[in-house]
Amino acid sequence: MAASISPLLFDAQHLWHPYSAIGAGHPVYQVVAARGVRLQLADGRELIDGISSWWCAIHGYNHPQLNQAINAQLAAMAHVMFGGLTHPPAVALAELLLKITPAKLQTVFFADSGSISVEVALKMALQYWQARGAGQKRRFVALRRGYHGDTFGAMSVSDPDTGLHTLFQQTLAQQLFIPAPTTPYGEPCADADIAPLRDLLAAQHQEIAAVILEPVVQGAGGMRFYAADYLRHARKLCDTYGVLLIFDEIATGFGRTGTLFAAEQAAVCPDMMTIGKALSGGYMTLAATLTTEEVSSTISRGTPGIFMHGPTFMANPLACAVALASCQLLLSSPWQARVAALSVWLERGLAPCRQLPQVAKVRVLGAIGVVELKAAQDLRILQPLLVDAGVWVRPFGKLVYLMPPYIMAEADCDLLTAAVCRVVAALPEAAT
Repeated sequence: MAASISPLLFDAQHLWHPYSAIGAGHPVYQVVAARGVRLQLADGRELIDGISSWWCAIHGYNHPQLNQAINAQLAAMAHVMFGGLTHPPAVALAELLLKITPAKLQTVFFADSGSISVEVALKMALQYWQARGAGQKRRFVALRRGYHGDTFGAMSVSDPDTGLHTLFQQTLAQQLFIPAPTTPYGEPCADADIAPLRDLLAAQHQEIAAVILEPVVQGAGGMRFYAADYLRHARKLCDTYGVLLIFDEIATGFGRTGTLFAAEQAAVCPDMMTIGKALSGGYMTLAATLTTEEVSSTISRGTPGIFMHGPTFMANPLACAVALASCQLLLSSPWQARVAALSVWLERGLAPCRQLPQVAKVRVLGAIGVVELKAAQDLRILQPLLVDAGVWVRPFGKLVYLMPPYIMAEADCDLLTAAVCRVVAALPEAAT
C-alpha cells in the first residue's frame, strides 16, 4: 500500500485557499490548536494572532463561555430550516441586535456570510423601489477604494479599478463611483469630499437605489480612516434626494473602532446595515442585514409580497446560539477600556515604523493598527518572515495591518508590534 502524502503536501496539490493558486508556492501553515490569542502549529511553534482570524475572533480562541453555548445548542439541535420554522437562538439574537444597533433598525435578515449580507441589502434596495413604483431606481453609488465582498453584487459596488475584482468588471453590473473621502478621522468633513456625492445625487437620483459605504474605516480596500462627519452629510443628502443609505459594518461592528458600531460616531442611522465577522466571535459563519421598518414593510406590501431571498442555512441554530453568547460576552466585558488600551499599545508599538525608509504611513484607530509600506510586497516572502518572528499577520499589497483580539494583554501586544517593526525594518529598501 502506498504511503499517504503529508497533509501539507496534499493541501498544496488539492486545496484552494483565499486569493491563492494551486501549486503557486504560497506558504500554508498547519494549525492544530488555538487558545487565547495563540495559534499552535503542527511543528510545535506558537504564533500570536494579530488579526483575529480576519477580524472575527474578538474574544480569542477556545473561550469557555462560547464553547458552552455551542455545546448546549448542539445537544438540542444542530440545524433546522428557517423556512416556516423558527427557534429560540434566532429570536433571542435578533432581539439583542435590535437593542444595540441604531434605534430605527427594526428587522433582521440572517445570512451565511458578509458578502451575502451585502447581496441581501442590494436586493432589498431594488425590491423596495420596485414596490414603490420606482423600478428605474436600480443603480448603486459606492466609494472608490471600497470593498464589500466577493460575490457578484458585492463585487459590483467594490472599487472597480484598484480593488480585488478588476478581472470581472466586464461581467458586473455597472455602478456609480465617487472619490473616497480624504478628510482625516476626527475632523469636520471638507466640502470637497462631499461635493461628488452631492453632485451625483442631484443629477441622477431618479436612477439611484442606494448609497453603500463602509463607515469611518475602508477595510480590505486599503485600511483607510476618514471623517465620521462624512456620514452625517451622506445621510442628509440621501434624505434630500430620496435615496437609501446602506452601511457595511461587517469589519467595523462590535467595537473595533472604539464604539459598538461606527455609525454611532456620526449619530446617524442608515436604512440598512450589514454585520458579520465578529458577530459570532469567530466560531461559526453568520451575518445579518438589518433594516428600518419602512424598508421591510414597503417590500412586504409590494409585489410579490415577500422578500426574494432565502439561504438553506439561514439562521443556523448553532451559529445563532454562539453569536448570542458572543454578543452577551462582549457587552458584559470592559470592551471599551480594552479597545482603548489596544489603541494606545498599537500606537506606541508601531511608532518606530514611522522612521523606517520602507514605510509611507502608520495609522491607528481603535483596535486597528496599519503600517503602509511604500511598495507592495510579495506575500510568499513576507509571510514566512512574520511567522518566523512568532506572529500571525496577513499583509496584503502595501499594508501590514493589525486587528488583535480584544483580550490581548499588553505584553503580547508589545511582542506583536515589535515583531512587525523588526520584519518591516529588515525588508530591503530596494524593494520599496
